[in-house]
Amino acid sequence: MKILVTGASGFIGRHLINELIEHTSHEIIATSRDLSKARSCDWFGKVRYIPYDLDSSIEDLFYYFGRPDKVIHLAWDGLPNYNDSLHIEKNLYRHYFFIKNLIANGLKEITVTGTCFEYGMKNGCLSENDQTEPSNMYGLAKDTLRKFLVELSKSYDFKYKWIRLFYMHGEGQSSTSLFSLLDSAILNKSDSFDMSGGEQLRDFLHIDDVVRNIYLISQQTLYLNQSINCCSGVGASVRRLVEEYLKERNYKLKLNLGVYPYPKHEPMAFWGDIRKLESIKKHAI
Repeated sequence: MKILVTGASGFIGRHLINELIEHTSHEIIATSRDLSKARSCDWFGKVRYIPYDLDSSIEDLFYYFGRPDKVIHLAWDGLPNYNDSLHIEKNLYRHYFFIKNLIANGLKEITVTGTCFEYGMKNGCLSENDQTEPSNMYGLAKDTLRKFLVELSKSYDFKYKWIRLFYMHGEGQSSTSLFSLLDSAILNKSDSFDMSGGEQLRDFLHIDDVVRNIYLISQQTLYLNQSINCCSGVGASVRRLVEEYLKERNYKLKLNLGVYPYPKHEPMAFWGDIRKLESIKKHAI
């Protein structure tokens, strides 16, 4: 079996390729637009790498990528600028036509990563059965892409899995992310750390667990043509997460709470329903 992974040199892609190498005997095909960045990945040389830019004009992408049996589509630009119009005006249509090209030319199965922001400004436990009401450009673009997939499935014979990612942390994450900023503060031996009030509840998962879940979801057949949450299922306050992170590293910082306002693009307290994910894990054992 051949598995194509897009966005292979990104935060998730770097880890997912290693997960696939470790847990499968399938041929892995990795793609991204930056060959030099891909060469820096420790998996380079262990997989078949095919460079590709979404702005390229290739008539048959299915053939170009060696006729993969499955695709795991991670690629996406413009993050973490969630309200950038780029997501709607450029990303949405580039990704739609990329996916449609693959499917129209023979692809039978694709797994695509979406986002918890598809749910919009809802608080509490978010279920895949909840109506989507995205309130930022990124969430709107992803949710619209998912709906495009639904429409494509009425005309083409293929299966899809839509993964709603929540919050992640781990090696290689954005330098502006919460835990990267904490790492920088520790490295610089800072004695204080500016942050929000820290009372917002968030559902965080380490990248190793994220990519394991992505792999399991991409392989399962319990939930075809459906959305599946990828998260811990637990909402924890950001302040508690920060305190625990510092404790694990035996480092003390004064937390300057309330320096930054709470983000306007996300609700105050939410986490994911993981009943589907738990069912997938149970059947994978």
